[in-house]
Amino acid sequence: MTKSLRVAVAQFAPGADRAANLAGIRSLAREAAREGSELVLFPEYSAFFGGRMGEHWVAAAEALDGPFVAGLGEIAREHAITVVAGMLETATRSDRFRNTIVALDPEGALVHVTRKLHLYDAFGQTESDWAEAGEIVDAATFAVAGVPVSVQTCYDLRFPEVTRRLADAGAELVLVPAEWVAGPDKRHAWRTLAAARAIENTLYLAAADHPPPVGVGASLIVDPLGREIAFIDEGTTVAAASVERAEIARVRAVNPALALRRFRVEPA
Repeated sequence: MTKSLRVAVAQFAPGADRAANLAGIRSLAREAAREGSELVLFPEYSAFFGGRMGEHWVAAAEALDGPFVAGLGEIAREHAITVVAGMLETATRSDRFRNTIVALDPEGALVHVTRKLHLYDAFGQTESDWAEAGEIVDAATFAVAGVPVSVQTCYDLRFPEVTRRLADAGAELVLVPAEWVAGPDKRHAWRTLAAARAIENTLYLAAADHPPPVGVGASLIVDPLGREIAFIDEGTTVAAASVERAEIARVRAVNPALALRRFRVEPA
């Protein structure tokens, strides 16, 4: 069984040009692979980001077998690395898109799909005007070098029950692709919530954001004690750290909070 997994978070600012976004992803994936990473996490909306949401966002949505996922598959194969990134997926309604995260393994195969559960109807914004919330389904993981990994998206980080369900499904690493909107105290909330979700579930958490001025930046990897073991400030780059399974076991032996709890999480 794999004892560790090298993980990178990639911070960049996607725009409205899919080809340009894929080129940026390819460059950062190359950097992560050269550093020895086996998985690289990109932000929410990596396929398309076009300013204020509107009909042009819906028009940019595509199917899971479309050109963006195909492009990610080529990048994953080229660099022999698992690639996780956000896209706009076609929805069940013609006037909506799905906020979807996909994972492609080193052979380019689609191995995981997550759709954002909690839409960002907060801080004066209404993502639900244009996006379709993901259905509540059983939490799932996918293995990277034997490590169970799962995904939640941006605003989902503010709902501790989301991460708890992933921990219950066996996740030892939770990935959080985000476009964490910049604003007063938002960077503080981002870093605090990332640490809290890791601490209360005694697992690793990696989160990738857009850089300022749109996002808060501060892409990071947090260990089961809530310590930041990789961090990007405001630049476009990657940062990496190792997920150590022995550290998860050690922390859970000292603090068996998951085993001692007296409540369970159920869908509302």
